[in-house]
Amino acid sequence: SVRGQIHRLILKDDVRQKIHLNTFGFFKNGNMTVEMTSLISKGFDFKTVENSALGLSLDRSKNDGFSSYLEEDIDFCFLKKRPPSDVPVTLFVFEFGKQQVRVQTSGTSQPKVTDAGTEGSQPTKDKSSKASVKPHSESEKVAGPLKKNETGKQSEEAQKAKSKPVTRAAEPKAQTISLKEKNASYSFTFSLTINTDEEQGLYSLYFHNCYTDKKPSLKSFQFDMDITIVEQNPGSYLSAGEIPLPKLYISMAFFFFLAGVVWVYILRKRSNDVFKIHWLMGALAFTKSLSLVFHAIDYHFISTQGYPIEGWAVVYYITHLLKGALLFITIALIGTGWAFVKHILSDKDKKIFMIVIPLQVLANVAYIIIESTEEGTTEYGLWKEILFLVDLLCCGAILFPVVWSIRHLQEMSALDGKAAVNLAKLKLFRHYYVMIVCYIYFTRIIAILIKIIVPFQWKWLYQFLDELATLVFFSLTGYKFRPASDNPYLQLPQNEEDVEMDEVVTTTGIMEGIKKVNQTSNGPAEQRGEQNRVA
Repeated sequence: SVRGQIHRLILKDDVRQKIHLNTFGFFKNGNMTVEMTSLISKGFDFKTVENSALGLSLDRSKNDGFSSYLEEDIDFCFLKKRPPSDVPVTLFVFEFGKQQVRVQTSGTSQPKVTDAGTEGSQPTKDKSSKASVKPHSESEKVAGPLKKNETGKQSEEAQKAKSKPVTRAAEPKAQTISLKEKNASYSFTFSLTINTDEEQGLYSLYFHNCYTDKKPSLKSFQFDMDITIVEQNPGSYLSAGEIPLPKLYISMAFFFFLAGVVWVYILRKRSNDVFKIHWLMGALAFTKSLSLVFHAIDYHFISTQGYPIEGWAVVYYITHLLKGALLFITIALIGTGWAFVKHILSDKDKKIFMIVIPLQVLANVAYIIIESTEEGTTEYGLWKEILFLVDLLCCGAILFPVVWSIRHLQEMSALDGKAAVNLAKLKLFRHYYVMIVCYIYFTRIIAILIKIIVPFQWKWLYQFLDELATLVFFSLTGYKFRPASDNPYLQLPQNEEDVEMDEVVTTTGIMEGIKKVNQTSNGPAEQRGEQNRVA
């Protein structure tokens, strides 16, 4: 499923030693059901596999900031060594010879696991729970034939009172789940419910293959697995930290739409000072708003149904791709000074766009694949690394045009006498460079640090800070480059002798013979000045 909380993972010819199946944050009364419908080995009999060689593990943590016990790189297999008593972990060890799954728990406040695959298992657990309340009948039936006098009954009751707490403590250790076999394929089902506040947390489910060597090879033990995981919080299929996301995205979409409306109003009010890139900036704000609307709809259906509607998901991916491309193109165009201080892109600038645009397309493709792929698949980790690398390359590439413009302006200030003009241009690019760097650092580093520090139920703060930083960046960029005659950044005089800035881009003969009369560097005003000169 696509980002759904009803997950189905199908693995073929897998040889990995540890597979991260899923991570989900549970509130009180949340529940989880895991159904392994098929586990098949390739040319290998599971019954010959030693115990503790294959199984699942479920651990609990409070946030993503500190790696859990199961995420640590330890040489031994987790299934073959009991975790420390203070680590909240539940192990599901496959015992194929006995056709059962042995459940081992450690730590405190672990949710109770129930066998959801057999009809007879539930009454058995009910009986065991009743036995903990009234432990007399079972023992009396066994001890009755042995001792019939009153002294024997009193000693029997004393033994029952002593054994009562021992029975409760040993119950989780002795719990088993039936493991069914059909045509050399094994299956089982279990479920659990978060009953107390102490059991709330971020739960991670892993599959362990201790039979495989540490470095898998072509001769390694291969297996096929089909597993379905259903996770649900009270009233929502979303994880605890994702429940506020639909409302968050629709709210931020409204603010981006409002910013776009205000921007269009400014453009129409100052139509004489508007460049083409100003309209591109407005299109970016509306595209961002649409992307957030469809993202909110996508999360709404996941929250209510456990899986998204494919049509809405596709529309979201399209708008997300357009938004990403527009964002980096707009940033790069402003960084080159196009339309504000020059009107033609140089070969060097064009190469940047030839690099940034394909990288941005690749980054969006990687994002879509990650969103539509289950976490336990082999390609998920690969595409996640590709997305991280490509995103960093894009962020670095868009800084080059700004750096080139700053360096050129510094050289011009040292060579000619037009210090005031060049310093005004230099101030423009320096401020914009700082804005871009702050935006990249905050959304890629600081916001992620906040994500891994906050408790699991506050993970939505990362998305909130990311969208808020984007809104602030859009607003500051619009303010700095607003189409206003009193904007100091756009009052860059370019008289007949001041043609050096055009040479930043290219040396062309197209503008030969044309004199610049108007002192402002905006397109419509230049046309009006040319008309006045002709008149």
